[in-house]
Amino acid sequence: MPLTLQVRSGDLEAPPELTFDAPRIVIGRGEGCEVRLPDPSVSHRHASIRQRGSDYLLVDEGSANGTFVASVRLGAHSPRVLKSGDWIRVGRVWLVVQISQLGAPLTNPTATKELALRLVEGALAAQGDEIRLQIEVLEGPAKGRKLTIEHFERAYVIGRAGAVDLALEDEGASRRHAEVIRRGDRLLIRDLETKNGTTLADHPVSPGKETRWAPGVVLGIGTSRLRYHDPVIEALGDIERSPDEHLALDEDVAPPTAAGGASDSAHAADEVGPPAQALLDVADLPGASRRDRRSIDSKRPPERPKRASAPPPKAGWGKTDVIIALIALGVLIASGLGMYWLFASG
Repeated sequence: MPLTLQVRSGDLEAPPELTFDAPRIVIGRGEGCEVRLPDPSVSHRHASIRQRGSDYLLVDEGSANGTFVASVRLGAHSPRVLKSGDWIRVGRVWLVVQISQLGAPLTNPTATKELALRLVEGALAAQGDEIRLQIEVLEGPAKGRKLTIEHFERAYVIGRAGAVDLALEDEGASRRHAEVIRRGDRLLIRDLETKNGTTLADHPVSPGKETRWAPGVVLGIGTSRLRYHDPVIEALGDIERSPDEHLALDEDVAPPTAAGGASDSAHAADEVGPPAQALLDVADLPGASRRDRRSIDSKRPPERPKRASAPPPKAGWGKTDVIIALIALGVLIASGLGMYWLFASG
């Protein structure tokens, strides 16, 4: 069953979504996470969602600030079954869970990187900082000219002149010389099989093949030299390299406001309740015992039922007791008379 995570960070009109159908989905700040959340309050490997049969389990991976389902904090490495509509909080970031019985388009591997860049871009824009990736001509006839790369997966054309996105007016460049594509957190260059070729750091680029153009590296086309600056990628790198930010224990991280102004706080609060009591075999999960089945929200094994004790005897004499006493008394009297007769006759 596909699982969709909707990222509810801030007042986003169209919250981004990621859809997976995988045995494990890692949530964190690190580059290798399937759900990459660029916030210092999110640990590099914060939590994971694991598929177990028809269930999805949420597990905190020993994060600095904990993992929550609504307001309920999970114990480290203690799994909890998720249901559709659950609100998850990792650090300051909220996620909404949707589990579908029907097939849904799955997220491609670059989408999580693009999501991270979009979140950083939104934060920088809110602060009024520059967010645009720009290619600048450092040397050549078009020195000082810039090309802004605004869209992912769009091919921007660099060439001598004509219908191109960046005109170099360089005789050593072909009319359509190279394409630049932004994919995830990478910028790719593709030489369009030109006569004079393209270089990166003075090394030839393979014609027709996408090659990564790293930040700070100079691109050569004819006599022109180009370099780009991406403030979003630089900010993302700074965030990923920073240590975990520890939240104050009394910091209130309320669910974000929904699009249109309505608050989702009430919905998230409705999800708060006693820990789920469904039993689950957690033998293969970290920190769990292999000897028993236990509650997904408790480390204690189920209590054994108490044995029923026998009722105490009733006080007082019953009819049976009286009859037995009378018979015993009769036997004693008869024994006494027999002894008397024996001695008297002797």
